[in-house]
Amino acid sequence: MKNIYVSLVLLLVASQAWGQQRPQYTQYMMNNYLLNPAITGIEDYTDVKIGTRQQWVGLEDAPVTYYVTAHMPINKEARQVRSVGPNKGLRSTHTVNQNRFVRAYPHHGVGVTALTDKTGLLRRNHLNLTYAYHLPVSRTVTVSLGALGGIVKNSFNFGEATYGNPADPAYTKDYINRTYFDLGMGSWVYGENFFLGVSGAQLLRATRDLNPSEEENTEGVLQKHFFATGGYKFRLGQDISIIPSVMVKFANPSPASVDVSLRGVYADRVWVGATYRNKDALAAMAGINVSTIFDVSYSYDYNTSNLSISNTGTHEVILGLKLFNKAGVICPKWMH
Repeated sequence: MKNIYVSLVLLLVASQAWGQQRPQYTQYMMNNYLLNPAITGIEDYTDVKIGTRQQWVGLEDAPVTYYVTAHMPINKEARQVRSVGPNKGLRSTHTVNQNRFVRAYPHHGVGVTALTDKTGLLRRNHLNLTYAYHLPVSRTVTVSLGALGGIVKNSFNFGEATYGNPADPAYTKDYINRTYFDLGMGSWVYGENFFLGVSGAQLLRATRDLNPSEEENTEGVLQKHFFATGGYKFRLGQDISIIPSVMVKFANPSPASVDVSLRGVYADRVWVGATYRNKDALAAMAGINVSTIFDVSYSYDYNTSNLSISNTGTHEVILGLKLFNKAGVICPKWMH
């Protein structure tokens, strides 16, 4: 198995890749920051997410993804409310039902993403810094623009590999273990009940990597990836909301992939949902906002393709932390 797998990996790395190089996420709506840097600093607190995706469990050498993301606003104006009583006037507050709608303010955001995606003996590490600027264009609509910059490092565990032809010059560490610049950009339009965003990742397709001693042409090794996401919140009552959303992914030469999701949220605390990914999988998911600091969510994918006969499904878990949450927010105000 390793013998065949090494050959496949070399084809993926040395020539134009098959399939999308960025990890798949079933719960994209819970951390769209992974796909769009324009979300950086969208909330009033430091938003930290720790996630893992165990894909195609039971299939040897199946992809496994781990990540940590963190982003926060800077220079965000404190909200003001009018006092009542003998000491009338404006004062800042962060205790009055902070899950109600309050208009956004112009502000900046900064963040960082660290991600490892492992498939068999091949490991791809991403480290990116992000920035965004959020500008309200009306009382109910805000537009943000963001960018990310960092590195992508490919590595291969040669110690565990076996080879059909060890003399093949392609089986060398210098040929596969390379580091590349990563550049991404995105935009995000959002309000109390909707979001719409487009973004691109791995936009630099340089002919050279960051290893100065190497002279090989590496054009086409990194695919450009593009994402479009949108969603809307329908309120069915004081405590119940339904949120349909969609994500379209494209990475030439791979075919486009479409995820259609539906979530039901109760009292800003508990939610359940389902996702359909065209020609690939059905997924069930659920989550709970445990407190003003901690939330957790889980999803399970069942393959609808021929791959279903060789695996028992895909598991994805996200742990969220709302740090410096002075407003006491339970559920994120902006759907992202």
